[in-house]
Amino acid sequence: MDYRTVPIETRDRYDVTIGGGLLGQCGELLRDVLGPCRAAVITDTTVEKLYLDRTLNSLESAGFAACACSFPAGEQAKNMATLADLLEFLAENRLTRADCVIALGGGVAGDLAGFAAGSYLRGIRFAQLPTTLLAAVDSSVGGKTGVNLKAGKNLAGLFLQPKAVICDTDCLATLSPDILADGVAEAIKTGVLAGGELFGLLEQGWRKEDQERVIAGCVAFKGGVVQADEQETGLRRLLNLGHTVGHAVEKLSGYAITHGHAVAMGLAVIARAASRLGYCSGECADRMISALTRNGLPTAPPFSPRELAEAALADKKRAGNGITLVMPREIGGCVLEKIPMSQLPDLIRAGTEG
Repeated sequence: MDYRTVPIETRDRYDVTIGGGLLGQCGELLRDVLGPCRAAVITDTTVEKLYLDRTLNSLESAGFAACACSFPAGEQAKNMATLADLLEFLAENRLTRADCVIALGGGVAGDLAGFAAGSYLRGIRFAQLPTTLLAAVDSSVGGKTGVNLKAGKNLAGLFLQPKAVICDTDCLATLSPDILADGVAEAIKTGVLAGGELFGLLEQGWRKEDQERVIAGCVAFKGGVVQADEQETGLRRLLNLGHTVGHAVEKLSGYAITHGHAVAMGLAVIARAASRLGYCSGECADRMISALTRNGLPTAPPFSPRELAEAALADKKRAGNGITLVMPREIGGCVLEKIPMSQLPDLIRAGTEG
């Protein structure tokens, strides 16, 4: 089978395997890593209808004793109540530390399944089968898991690196244009950080023929950052480019605006602000915004600078009276800038007005 493999050299090394038709081979690929064991597949009600049977058949054919649990699709399910239900499911099915949890789906499934795996029995093994572009290029790699609290997004969670990530690119064919665009937004974010060929591919507009190159490029870049800063104490915070405003948009919309679309708005805001405040050139900001619009993504939040700044007060990147923002200097070069919270409304205003 023709596929790409990207190694992630964290403390517990693992591979990200990318290619078409891989769900049908996931049992064999995971058996090579995990050995036969009991596997609990966690998915949502949308992905369940599309891919669960194929996944379970592959696992069982490879010698796994598989069970499955689904939760209502959507960001609204990413909460402590759903997490508790998943933990009860793992206990009822008597999984042990020799067994594993498998996330099948997008970022919400990965975040919930990973948090459950890391919490159950103080941690059991975990693997990812991303079915969305957003999960493939970003959330399935790096070990971040979590749920949302009433106060904000991803405020509870833990780090748990997967044992394997298997990305079947055939799954992207079933995504709606909006859901595909969510993933493109995260890929553009990575392209701004990485520069070079990756951003060049994305600023032309999404093309199916480039999907494996884009996914592999995003995974390789993120893997290098995560390897250098697994617990997000420094360099890894660069991956939050556009996310402070993006998370505020999500929260203010009651998560009606999806993560990728919110991040696109956040990227546009920070691009304009960086240009107007002298961090980057107007050309750099224009290229960022052009890449977003060419891919059908929004660039103007439907909320005021004051509302966005107030929502950002709960952001987990806040430290005391300051917050660390990722500011673009050029395509392929961003810096971490800590500013007082009192300056955040003015910075957001610089990125949204005029």
